[in-house]
Amino acid sequence: MNCYQIMAVRITDRGKSAVDVQKVLTEYGCYVLTRLGLHDQSVPGTCSPAGLLVLQLCSDSEASQQLEKKLNMLDGVKAKLVDLSD
Repeated sequence: MNCYQIMAVRITDRGKSAVDVQKVLTEYGCYVLTRLGLHDQSVPGTCSPAGLLVLQLCSDSEASQQLEKKLNMLDGVKAKLVDLSD
């Protein structure tokens, strides 16, 4: 198990993609130690249509790569895995 993996996920249309992203994240939920969601809220009480997720993963490299691949298959979603292990 490698717990030194970070995945950044950019979502360009949260309203359109959020449900599909959540389905994929639920499928791989046992590997997600930390999930941080960021979005621009320049006007209080409103949500930006774009967002960024930062995930800390604890899994083998195959599972992490599959998660990255499935997220990148979704319209308006770009995921990038960074492995910080030795």
